[in-house]
Amino acid sequence: MGWQHLAAAISLATGLSGASAQDNPDDIPEVEIINLEDELYRRMTVPVTIGVNGPFQFMIDTGAQATVVSSDLANRLQLFDREPATLVGMASRRQVETTPIADVRLGSRNFYIQNAPVIEGEHIGGADGILGLDSLQNQRVTIDFIKKEMSVADAEQLGGNRGFEIIVKARSKLGQLIITSARLDGIPVAIVIDTGAQGSIGNPALEARMRGRHLGETELTDINGVTLGGTIRVAKELDLGRARLNNLPIMFADSPSFHSLGLSDKPALVLGMAELKLFRRVAIDFQTRRVLFDMPHGS
Repeated sequence: MGWQHLAAAISLATGLSGASAQDNPDDIPEVEIINLEDELYRRMTVPVTIGVNGPFQFMIDTGAQATVVSSDLANRLQLFDREPATLVGMASRRQVETTPIADVRLGSRNFYIQNAPVIEGEHIGGADGILGLDSLQNQRVTIDFIKKEMSVADAEQLGGNRGFEIIVKARSKLGQLIITSARLDGIPVAIVIDTGAQGSIGNPALEARMRGRHLGETELTDINGVTLGGTIRVAKELDLGRARLNNLPIMFADSPSFHSLGLSDKPALVLGMAELKLFRRVAIDFQTRRVLFDMPHGS
């Protein structure tokens, strides 16, 4: 992203009951814990091995449909079996080359990527690649911002919902989970949880209904290296179940990503890492279509 994000605040709404876990702690299997590192744009990367090579640093991007590999790494691994494809970024649609990647290992999990777009590393924050939705389906991805750890497990192996005060239902579109019960300054809004976005991005349909103060113009650079301009407005309040995020800076732009998800005509918002890091933990459960939030102490 090419813009500096301002700080939002978080609070817990009162008068509503939270979810309770019914799981037996003795039945919880061990899950894979992967240490995280902050990369250039304050998103998070995890170590990934490919065959006997690595580890390489891949970003976790719950907003990306496909796993991506940098051109430098693809060349080093001699992944030259290339096919053309169209890659949709935040600012553009571009023809790119894709390559299959065998024996990708994340923690104890192995999988095969059939068509990984090959992208210049400078457009993905200097990471070696991106783990997208094709490598995360039927998993729960939990990011612990306090410990800087991510846990990945099959849905039936998860340790339940203990410690998560907020549990929000979502629907699935092209593998992406979309929260449809949120409100931004009272406006019903569809929320996409995107761990690959630095900040939050709204579509024109949402901006048309916004009354938040205007902070100026800005721009972002997407995965294809294309720049998109937009405006920044500050929303007073985003309601996510019992969680409320206050004074939320949002960039507004007509991104092709909204069109690809069928979210161009109604208010929609991509919620990025600057806001997700306000929570202690965030879990995206692709099998049960739930997004879970662990509130910070004292909120």
